[in-house]
Amino acid sequence: MRALATAAAVAMLAGCGSIGQSDPLVSRGSGSIQSSLTSPSADPEHDRIVAGYGGVYDDPRAAQAVARAVGRIVAASDDPSQAYRITILNSPAVNAFALPSGNLYVTRGLLALADDTSEVAAVIAHEMAHVTARHAVARARRAEAASEVTRVVANVMQDQDAQRLALVSTQLSLARFSQVQELEADAIGVRTLARAGFDPFAASRFLSSMARFADYRSSRGGVAKNPDFLSSHPSTPERISFAVRAAREIGAPGIGEQEKDQYLSGLDGMVFGDDPSEGFVRGRSFLHKGLGIQFTVPAGYALENTTKAVLATDTLGTAMRFDGVAVPSDTALADYLSSGWVNGLIAESVRATTLGDLPAATATARADGWTFQIGVVRKANTVFRFIFAAQDPAGSLDATLAETMQSFHRLAPEDSARLRPLHLRIVRVKPGDTAEKLAEQMSGIDRKVDLFRVLNGLGASDPVEVGKAVKIVSEN
Repeated sequence: MRALATAAAVAMLAGCGSIGQSDPLVSRGSGSIQSSLTSPSADPEHDRIVAGYGGVYDDPRAAQAVARAVGRIVAASDDPSQAYRITILNSPAVNAFALPSGNLYVTRGLLALADDTSEVAAVIAHEMAHVTARHAVARARRAEAASEVTRVVANVMQDQDAQRLALVSTQLSLARFSQVQELEADAIGVRTLARAGFDPFAASRFLSSMARFADYRSSRGGVAKNPDFLSSHPSTPERISFAVRAAREIGAPGIGEQEKDQYLSGLDGMVFGDDPSEGFVRGRSFLHKGLGIQFTVPAGYALENTTKAVLATDTLGTAMRFDGVAVPSDTALADYLSSGWVNGLIAESVRATTLGDLPAATATARADGWTFQIGVVRKANTVFRFIFAAQDPAGSLDATLAETMQSFHRLAPEDSARLRPLHLRIVRVKPGDTAEKLAEQMSGIDRKVDLFRVLNGLGASDPVEVGKAVKIVSEN
């Protein structure tokens, strides 16, 4: 529970790319992609990562859309002999990363945000740079040294203020070391893009799209805009400026290939947002066909569905986690709350209640400067848990929990029948079309125009171009 607020934050990371229908293998030296389940090296982290990100997204057209970039990037990389396994993860999050073994990963959420092959190639080139530059190995060594310094400082220094200052200095040094690696990977990636014949400005374009997507999410009431000064990634504006400078050293805008139409045709029909098996987020509501439930969070909260739980945050830093666990049917919910899994539980706060015909219970806990309001409700063989956490609840956290729990109810058959997954659809801009008019074709989302502009790499006042392919989101 101490980590609840951190877990609820939406990580918007640029960087590591990987694709694949059945995890294709990029063979050594040739740059070709072979259908294979054999990794460049057996990596125990692979299965954990795949499980944590909703499994592999197996879509031949999406895989082929990215595969066009991979061979060219491998051949143009600093080490064409390095083998890579590229995996598309079935997650709506915008994320990509690399392992030292050559396993590269990219989420379908990232593919949906990218606007052409060159932007995906920029992500892949950045992540391959981490592998060829052996950044993970260097970072691990620096982290090991930092851990040793922390141990020594804790054992030797008696002055608590001096001890904290020394530890923060060590953390900052490690964070800056990671930031330097990110910028180095950006520079290598831009050079690789150009050598492969792609537009070297694609990296800065995609970073700009990521920044706009982050703003779109936060303006919906998502994660508060409080920068983490210990973040391992440089700020997005810094990376955008750096990527533009690196591209200008190669040439002026307009050079290199983008392959927009080919790329977008491969995305037509791709699942967008939540995987249906994980439930649906519709505005401030969460609905799950399989579990037969739904609930709505209060105004100002933004929901995030993950494979482990449903998370929500507001702009003030309050966080919510919703999940389900198996609890014996003969265990009263008040007894379950008092059974020891809640740190800092205030025993006298435990209350049994009902939600319609469903048994429920609530409680309050305080630990490490955080206040928690916890609610549980039993439906059939599952106990569903709501956990709200805030450092400064200002007396409203219990009302927030109560409002959310009161919205919890069984999913009506007619509502279940109407639930359909969202998909990306590719359409052509016709004469007379505007961003607003095209956005009206979208369904199942809020703030349609804003999302339309983000998905299509358009600024707040950029017009759409007649004849160009654009992405929309639809339940059809």
